[in-house]
Amino acid sequence: MTHFPNMETEQLYLRELTLSDREAIFKHFAEPDVTRFMDIEPCRDVKEAEEIIQFHMDDSGCRYGLFHKSDGEFIGTVGFHCWNQESPSKAEIGFDLSPSYWGQGLMQEALTAIIEIGWNKMNLDFIEATVEQENVRSQHLLNKLNFLKSTELVNNLFYYTLQKESVGTDIYPI
Repeated sequence: MTHFPNMETEQLYLRELTLSDREAIFKHFAEPDVTRFMDIEPCRDVKEAEEIIQFHMDDSGCRYGLFHKSDGEFIGTVGFHCWNQESPSKAEIGFDLSPSYWGQGLMQEALTAIIEIGWNKMNLDFIEATVEQENVRSQHLLNKLNFLKSTELVNNLFYYTLQKESVGTDIYPI
């Protein structure tokens, strides 16, 4: 199992999720607006939250909790799954944010940091994302980060790809 470094950005702390985060994950994923464009239903109990965390702990990628620096509040998650280490290496990025923090640039800040982990720690050649057609906020965000959108839908989803040479960032490992 690969361990990933804790990070901080201008407004956020990022650290890998652990089972001790189950209450925060439950509260977060119980919110229907958080899971609206995901392939899961809102959490009904803490056990389901534990299963989400365990899934990411067992997966080949990583999943970070996002904590706002101003008050330490848990506000979302970001990370990679489906990590294929064969050349060309790739992983799929996923992200979610509590609705009260939407529109503040926080997810762009978090994605910028996690993309650097993809390039520098995971040695990815490509980062992929899938987005439902109705999820215009995520589409807009990926466009801002220079992801390229496929011209055809696959399984009714838009597919996005980012190549390693496409971005540069400032993050602060902690």
